[in-house]
Amino acid sequence: MQVSLNGRTALVTGGSRGIGRAIALNLAEAGADVAINYRRDESAAKDTVAEIEKLGRKAKAYSASVENWDEDVAMVADVLKDFGAIGILVNNAGIASRGHSVADTDPAELERVIRVHAFAPHYLSKLVIPHMRKEKRGDIVMISSNATKYNAANGAPYSMGKAAMDALAMTIAKEERTNGIRCNIVGPSLTVTEMGIRLTKARTGGDIHKLDASSPFGRVSVPDDVAKVVTFLVSDANPYANGQKIYIDGGN
Repeated sequence: MQVSLNGRTALVTGGSRGIGRAIALNLAEAGADVAINYRRDESAAKDTVAEIEKLGRKAKAYSASVENWDEDVAMVADVLKDFGAIGILVNNAGIASRGHSVADTDPAELERVIRVHAFAPHYLSKLVIPHMRKEKRGDIVMISSNATKYNAANGAPYSMGKAAMDALAMTIAKEERTNGIRCNIVGPSLTVTEMGIRLTKARTGGDIHKLDASSPFGRVSVPDDVAKVVTFLVSDANPYANGQKIYIDGGN
């Protein structure tokens, strides 16, 4: 199905690498202009911007730690100044927890992980929604995880943060639908990204692609699997889905 996002502007957090980069590029391929948020890797952000510009779309990178309210305020103001609107917000930025039991988890780690996965999407949604209400259509997508299905041992901060993100999305979906804003959730499984590779090595000591044979469809998920679903959700191909969570895990 051909989708068109011509005339729309997206803000993608954590958009310089991995899943965020794939989302940014897919949105641009569908016609959107894209603001790329990054925290530290300016080089990767500039590379993503360059790739989007090659597609004939406008793009710019913005440095901000999304869990910091003041930095979010400044970033959203800059994006609105540069692009004139934000019709799509993808809350993708995320970090892994350290794999400790609840008894051994440092409170500072718990706070940081939850701030990134729950506070940051709340901050950015709060800042962007008033502007989305002025658009013909607004879309917020939360990049959550299938970890909320299992709540596995030694991952409480991450699972807690993503569960809070999901609750936020369901609330926004009900609050803003009368304003033409849809809010949906995408829940990837382990994906071939820098974070996924690090997690696999830490847990198994092996290469992530050693898991291909035991994964659905004979391979581990890749960023484009997630990005294509995001593009569908924010397009006119999705006229009615709101407050939904779509798992990208091959059916596991």
